[in-house]
Amino acid sequence: MASTSLPSCSTSASSSQVWNYDVYLSFRGRDTRYTFVDHLHAALRQRGICTFIDTESLTHGAHTARSFSKAISESRIAVVVLSKNYADSRRCLNQLAMITHMKKEIDQIVIPIYYHVDPSDVQKQTGTYEEAFLKHELINSENVEFWRKALEELNSHPGWVLNKDPYR
Repeated sequence: MASTSLPSCSTSASSSQVWNYDVYLSFRGRDTRYTFVDHLHAALRQRGICTFIDTESLTHGAHTARSFSKAISESRIAVVVLSKNYADSRRCLNQLAMITHMKKEIDQIVIPIYYHVDPSDVQKQTGTYEEAFLKHELINSENVEFWRKALEELNSHPGWVLNKDPYR
């Protein structure tokens, strides 16, 4: 199951929206889990910011997709850590599509972080992003155009570019 490091998160509510999380972290685990994302999550937790982050024990499937969907819709802010292999993951791309939908529906704040990836590669879907989409199109092209638009929308938000890894 998905969890937060703070077991009983309860954040303030707006007039029509109840936030169960301050921040939802979307990231490709194998790229960033034990480096940047762990440090970001610890820093947020130290400041009392209730953050949804998946645990390593997550199983793939419909239940997990519903859990992520619910957590995204109950988060005030979505931080999307775009890394070299982010677009390889259908799960990451589905999360991103949900995040861009929530931006429109509930005016969720979206913050992209470009971790060792050029923002123009993400926007223009070149490099590893192009390779990932070519693979997705071969397997099942059903959601590819939707994911492409979600990435384009994400690039319209101000974000941070991190090209140097301070942990290496």
